[in-house]
Amino acid sequence: PIILSLMLTSLAIGTIITMSSTHWLMAWVGLELNTLSIIPIITKHHYPRSTEATTKYFLTQAAASAMLLFASTMNAWYTGTWDISQLTSQPACVMLTMALSMKLGLAP
Repeated sequence: PIILSLMLTSLAIGTIITMSSTHWLMAWVGLELNTLSIIPIITKHHYPRSTEATTKYFLTQAAASAMLLFASTMNAWYTGTWDISQLTSQPACVMLTMALSMKLGLAP
């Protein structure tokens, strides 16, 4: 029970960090904290289907995370700042939308 409460607490902290950040890297840190805290909750039961689902979830989240970092780096390259409100580069905006859609599970 204490591990589950620790995972749920870190899930809440990751969400708070993501929602309150104004810097791309802090938003990424919050999203990664959410990913790393939800994985043990998914694999609570060691059945083959839960292991498969966890592996697919991890790979999808890793790809989305890499895409998010690349989009934020590309936006910082164009604008010169890591501020979330300065999203003016269209390729970075499209890539960021795709990465966040993958993070949210909107696209399989």
